[in-house]
Amino acid sequence: MGKGQYVDDITLPNMLYMGVVRSTYARAKLIKVSGEGAIDGNELRALRASVGEGAAAASNLDLMEPILARDMVYYVGQPVAAVFSEDRYSAEDKISGVEVEYEPLKAFNAVKAALEGEPIHPGTDSNILRETVVGNAFDDPKADVVVEDELTNERIMPNPIETRGIIADYDGKRLTIYISTQSVHSIKRGICSSLKLNPDDVRVIQADTGGGFGSKGGLYPEYVIAAYAAMKFKRPVKWIETRREHLLATNAGRGVHGKMKLFADKSGKLLALRGEITVDSGAFGGGMAEFTAPYIAMQVTGPYKIEKASITARSVMTDKPVQGPYRGAGRPEAAFMMERMMDMLADKLNMDPVKLRLFNMSDKPFKSPLGLEIDAAKPFFEKAVQELDYERLRNDKAGIGFFVLVPALAPGETARIRINSGKVDVWLGGNAHGQGHEVFVRKLIREELGIPEELVTLNKGDTDMLQSGIGSWGSRSAIAGGAAVVSAARKMKKEFEEKHGKFSTTELLNGTYDSFVFEKQEGQLNSFGANIATASIDKYGVVKVKECIAYYDLGRMLNPPMVRGQIMGGMAQGIGQTLYEELVHSDDGQLLTASISDAGVPIAENMPEFVVKVVENGSRLPHGAKGLGEAPTIGVPLALCRAIELVSGKRIRSTPVKQEYLSD
Repeated sequence: MGKGQYVDDITLPNMLYMGVVRSTYARAKLIKVSGEGAIDGNELRALRASVGEGAAAASNLDLMEPILARDMVYYVGQPVAAVFSEDRYSAEDKISGVEVEYEPLKAFNAVKAALEGEPIHPGTDSNILRETVVGNAFDDPKADVVVEDELTNERIMPNPIETRGIIADYDGKRLTIYISTQSVHSIKRGICSSLKLNPDDVRVIQADTGGGFGSKGGLYPEYVIAAYAAMKFKRPVKWIETRREHLLATNAGRGVHGKMKLFADKSGKLLALRGEITVDSGAFGGGMAEFTAPYIAMQVTGPYKIEKASITARSVMTDKPVQGPYRGAGRPEAAFMMERMMDMLADKLNMDPVKLRLFNMSDKPFKSPLGLEIDAAKPFFEKAVQELDYERLRNDKAGIGFFVLVPALAPGETARIRINSGKVDVWLGGNAHGQGHEVFVRKLIREELGIPEELVTLNKGDTDMLQSGIGSWGSRSAIAGGAAVVSAARKMKKEFEEKHGKFSTTELLNGTYDSFVFEKQEGQLNSFGANIATASIDKYGVVKVKECIAYYDLGRMLNPPMVRGQIMGGMAQGIGQTLYEELVHSDDGQLLTASISDAGVPIAENMPEFVVKVVENGSRLPHGAKGLGEAPTIGVPLALCRAIELVSGKRIRSTPVKQEYLSD
């Protein structure tokens, strides 16, 4: 209805517009920065804080990204300086007026080159940021069949419709931030950490947010620069990211390479799995860059009962932007590694791939040697084979993929419910950016307190109105956030009954009540999913997806129309990763996919008619919900890669699947 207010719709009096001067080299000594009114790294000597999804304590503070480069630059697009002007256009003009002197050095753009080359960062021994072994060592079992392969998911960019944006406003005492974000509390923690500010002196307010897909959960250098500049100039400062800046400098997802070795007997029983997971972490440490590799490794066994498994997980620094979360954030990569190997094993044994999968599932709960906890898998996937119409579609060379969705349930979430003058206001620790949180919030409050849904308002994130919170990512919003809403409602009801006796919705609405909870959650709350797809390939190697069907266990659906919409959108993204999307850099680190069309976002005519089927096996949580958001980006690439493999007769080892490879 045109009533949204995104960051770029907000205009404050006397506002300055910020432009960012970015490195034109992937690796170089930074000799000199000069420009009238520019802020550079010699003035703003701060480090990027690790907050948001995948936040991790940095193993070495010297490897954290500086807010503005000092002495060295480590990727094309790294912020070097910032300029300010009365309007956006003159701010862009000022960028070209800043002179930067570099001494170019050899860049290590690829993981292989980084592993073989000198350390990117002076004072370090190698470019391995982190290496760990997940699982337990074992001797090779006596196996009738051993299959080995190397598999890759290339880097891709989240590309939400609305790019990143921020307004920082300082009144001389307090800093107020308006921002497009998945977590106002992560932004507040990050700003306070980077600029050494008292939390009481910072307020973060979420503007309407046009998508995130993981890219808006954490802190970026531009946010800190804008906050610093607002305090320096005592004027509001706005920065809106261009699409090219998004492709250059926003955290990229995926970028994972695996080596897998699967042991089985001649009946198809899996005996052991050994492998390596290597993540292109980009130029700096902290956050997802250190978290991703072992997180992928933990999930690799998927829904299969494998008694022996060991994965070496390493994060490798390259001269690229820092790796970050993108819808799925480790889950699609893990499933890709396992399912591609299951198809390879099935071909080696000349065995139906579905029969092989079901044969290696348990009808009892199982904890893998890598740490993945799953419920009884076999009953769900036997039903999935029927619901996906596998027996019909297998004759059309259908590909199928099975997976486990691991939501980011822990450590829980916060919620606040306030009743005043007959109206109900709610705040959640996880901020909506297109998922329709307001629907499940109203529904749960009606169920718990009997309050009509039209009286309930879910407010956007505001750190002054909710004292703490986690964020909206990792398929956690409805499960963790919904559980917190239920808990806050029950707390309010209990307080009413202790004060007044028998509960009455009418009397509750006539009073003034305020209930805050941090509903803690521990352990895993995983759910199963399966996809099937068929495809055709023309003589030029162009793939057309003919059918794409999903069957997911969602627990209790709190908002069925939005659930189906999220699944269809995610299936489109899964097709995008499989066929089109990739960030490509030259040998010297220049971004070659410098526009959204180059980066390969799919268009509507590339999409088939999606079919969505669900089952509602309620979870242990009070409202019965399970994770959803990332499921299709996990399952669709698995099914589509296999379908392409069957039609082309060529082994598919990486995404995106190259047209030229299929047309050879």
